[in-house]
Amino acid sequence: MREGSFPMWASYRAKQRHFVIGIMSGTSLDGVDAALVQIDTDTGADSGGTIKSLTMAAFQYVPFSKELRDRLIRLCAVDTARLDELVTAHFGVSEWYAHAVQLLLQSAGMKPSEVDAISMHGQTIWHAPERSDFPGPTGPVAVRSTLQIGETAVVAERTGIHVIGNLRARDMAAGGEGAPLAPYLDSLLFGHPGEGRIVQNIGGIGNATVIPARSTGEEVYAYDTGPGNMVVDALVREESGGRLQYDEGGAIAASGEVCEELVALFYDSDEFYRRVPPKSTGREVYGSDYAARFLAEGRRRQLRFEDIAASATALTARSIVQSYEQFVFPATGIGEVIVSGGGAHNKTMLSMMRSMLPDSTKLSTTAEHGMQDDAREAIAFAVLGHQSLMGKPGNLPAVTGADKQVILGHLTL
Repeated sequence: MREGSFPMWASYRAKQRHFVIGIMSGTSLDGVDAALVQIDTDTGADSGGTIKSLTMAAFQYVPFSKELRDRLIRLCAVDTARLDELVTAHFGVSEWYAHAVQLLLQSAGMKPSEVDAISMHGQTIWHAPERSDFPGPTGPVAVRSTLQIGETAVVAERTGIHVIGNLRARDMAAGGEGAPLAPYLDSLLFGHPGEGRIVQNIGGIGNATVIPARSTGEEVYAYDTGPGNMVVDALVREESGGRLQYDEGGAIAASGEVCEELVALFYDSDEFYRRVPPKSTGREVYGSDYAARFLAEGRRRQLRFEDIAASATALTARSIVQSYEQFVFPATGIGEVIVSGGGAHNKTMLSMMRSMLPDSTKLSTTAEHGMQDDAREAIAFAVLGHQSLMGKPGNLPAVTGADKQVILGHLTL
């Protein structure tokens, strides 16, 4: 059946105002972010369905239970993942997404019938953007692959709302890395006529969106910078026996001293930092095994835990700022770095970044620009789902390395 033969397409695209819920659970494995986004669209004959404005109408965060978090962490490691648990989690985590939607609608005072669609990222379990050989029908084929669990059918059934999901796969099929995708939103919201900007997300993984001054969107590029909060979160969980999940505000790191030799050991030996963008990475590289090696090396040097946490925080700050020095500053003038994600709350990490940046480059957070720091990615996926339902591409080939722009996602009615 042709796309245009679905009645939903024509009715969706004819509307000037849409309400779309974006759902995101990231590599930090802390919980679900759900954002209700009002999207106003120009539906004139010559507009092509251009987005005129975006407003976050409501936001809901639902923290994962320790039991679920521990199960997801096991699934993200080759040595501990089990096929039966993976299949169960694929359906089970969707119950959390549906619950987050229900709480979000309650807080917004809206009915499911008033929402046009849910755009669901799912939970990344494994991301393998580098090509791997696989037996094909006529010989070996090189494939890129990624897996985000979360069954859209469960969310659609629980909420009564259309759900679009699996948003990364089409970009990878078109030769891209499937990440990062949020730069599409960054180019809409944070471009500036007078200065270049970098939007730096610090979630489990760090990723940078580079927006040159007066950008029309085509000049935007982005890449993963390396570990964000992932390593220090894992260290804190291990040290506290699971009592703490992260270094709140960077307080533990602030009470320690950075071991520059430890930071240099892990930075200088890592090929990822020298790879030229586009590039992406994930928990399969910087997960629990990586954190265990970092901790063991710190213990071998007889460092206090506070010093190890400070060093892990410094590694993230260094990987971010030195990536700018390698890949951004030589080609693009940058007046401001805008930080989003959990790292925007880590005062120690922000202070370290500030000390490494040029004096002429401002450092701020998305909250200072009117967007809740933790909401950016959920809003981004709402926008990407909207673009797909409008029949418009949502990837940026200059960002992901894809051969072309493509319409993202799978739709469950």
